[in-house]
Amino acid sequence: MKILVTGGAGFIGSNFIRYVLQVKTDLAIVNYDKLTYAGNLANLHSVAGHPHYQFVKGDICDAPAVEAAMRGCDAVIHFAAESHVDRSIYEPAPVIQTNVTGTFTLLEVARRLSVSRFVHISTDEVYGDIPPGTYADEDFPLQPSSPYSASKASSDLLIRSYVRTYKFPALITRSSNNYGPYQFPEKFLPLMITNALQGEPLPIYGDGKQQRDWLHVEDNCRGILAVLERGRIGEVYNIGGSHVEENLSIAQRLLRLIGKPETLVRYVADRPGHDRRYALDCTRIRTELAWKPGVPLEDGIRQTIQWYQDNGKWLADVRAGEYLSYYEKYYGDRDNALNAIAGFGSKLPTEKQHA
Repeated sequence: MKILVTGGAGFIGSNFIRYVLQVKTDLAIVNYDKLTYAGNLANLHSVAGHPHYQFVKGDICDAPAVEAAMRGCDAVIHFAAESHVDRSIYEPAPVIQTNVTGTFTLLEVARRLSVSRFVHISTDEVYGDIPPGTYADEDFPLQPSSPYSASKASSDLLIRSYVRTYKFPALITRSSNNYGPYQFPEKFLPLMITNALQGEPLPIYGDGKQQRDWLHVEDNCRGILAVLERGRIGEVYNIGGSHVEENLSIAQRLLRLIGKPETLVRYVADRPGHDRRYALDCTRIRTELAWKPGVPLEDGIRQTIQWYQDNGKWLADVRAGEYLSYYEKYYGDRDNALNAIAGFGSKLPTEKQHA
């Protein structure tokens, strides 16, 4: 089987490509990625010369380029997305363009080319706030709270409409908070790790009591592969780590593991519309596809800390330039940044557009 992987130079996509090429000998991968700020071919250095791997640079909103890359592929796994919630709040337009229009473009091309399976990678954030004591299954109402999660819910609904109207062979996965190697340090856990390793303050939104379900990226990759190979067309599959824990607790845990004081925790103004709790019911993928998470949270965090300690050059490269400008702008003076959002909305001036 030949698979087109969109966004394969990003965090989850690159982990998936490396995992699949390691465990499967009968799959070939075409990695289609625009290489925006979070796309990094250094993530795939170890497989760059693999005979079953090919990289194509391109934009998922460019239909002719998508068609050229997809032609001859049996299946599509669609990771490509603008995935950072804060960036979607500061700059909503690129998020809608990539996550909604880009998904539509891929669907149209895949339908014309009659691909056999199309796996759309979504997120637990489409469910919005999950009440205490409740776990969202795949039929839980979609109640997105941010432009990012709204764009993913929109693309999910596009997928569902194509399944119903065109009998299109699509499936959706909704995973909880991924962590692991090669994650861009704007996301919570690598931001906490990299700051702690350098003795820098750990910015915690609000009171830090927001709860997230933590999933090691390799467990997610195993789940996505199971959905690709054995999932039922038209279904949604939640993939969660069964490790629901508060952000502050995660920060304190990794500070202990690194040997840094909790005085590095710095509370900053909360994100607008910040969801308090995500928690997934993963009964469907557990029972239908015999999947379950395999990496205990403590082990996973230890391994991730070690990875960032061992990969200083990778980290230095991705923390330079655009990332540094972003960090200084939105964490350096958090209150003024939020005031700017309130005053300028989508006209907030930025150093760079992210598409």
